[in-house]
Amino acid sequence: MRVDVVSIFPDYLAPLDLSLVGKARTAGLLDLRVHDLRDWTTDRHRTVDDTPFGGGAGMVMRPDVWGRALDDLLDDDSHLLLPTPSGDRFTQRTAERLATETHLVVACGRYEGIDARVAAHYATRPGVTVSEFSLGDYVLNGGEVAALVLVEAVARLLPGVVGNPESLVEESHGAAGLLEYPVYTKPPTWADLAVPDVLLSGHHGRIARWRRDQALVRTAQRRPDLLDALDPSALDAHDRATLADAGRPPHGAEPQATEDPSGPGGGSREA
Repeated sequence: MRVDVVSIFPDYLAPLDLSLVGKARTAGLLDLRVHDLRDWTTDRHRTVDDTPFGGGAGMVMRPDVWGRALDDLLDDDSHLLLPTPSGDRFTQRTAERLATETHLVVACGRYEGIDARVAAHYATRPGVTVSEFSLGDYVLNGGEVAALVLVEAVARLLPGVVGNPESLVEESHGAAGLLEYPVYTKPPTWADLAVPDVLLSGHHGRIARWRRDQALVRTAQRRPDLLDALDPSALDAHDRATLADAGRPPHGAEPQATEDPSGPGGGSREA
């Protein structure tokens, strides 16, 4: 995958040289290029903005400067992404879709944003997809933070970037559609708090069941909206009982039979 990020503060994107994303760049798994928008200006002051038509506070980023930059960077199979508080919510599902593409271009706006004609113009260009996205219901000073989030969220889904691909399945907002269960490591007791006995039992079936239960309960308590998106047929009788105990009885299909708790895939619903 190739990713181009354009900003008037390219140094803001320096963290992309760190950790797994930086390793992916070095290994050639990700072709990531950061550009300074001012390289496409034509005046001696390297101007990228001007006052808004119709009046009002702030400045607006000029479409002609962005046009020169994007004309150079976009090809016939590109996805232009514009961070903006008025965009569609960026989610894990968004990251998963973007991870299947070949070329992303992220345009980091500043001030009052990028002239609206930029998105409108490139939306009509053959081979180019345009999306405006938002991290959440708040406003930042510019699109660089959103670009960092997008690149990391997408890059970690590329083959070979994360060492253990199974971690992508069990984590929050992963394929299971649940928040991740609590995790623990050594020492077994710290600050008078002990690791749950089931995790020290060596019984893989009970451990798997405990983790599933904890994920269900945590999701019910913190993000009940995620439960509404689950396929009811994917919940077994034990899942349904766990959710009922958590005060979120599921609706939909009849419960499926669950395995014998004493078997390899079973276990008690211990907290």
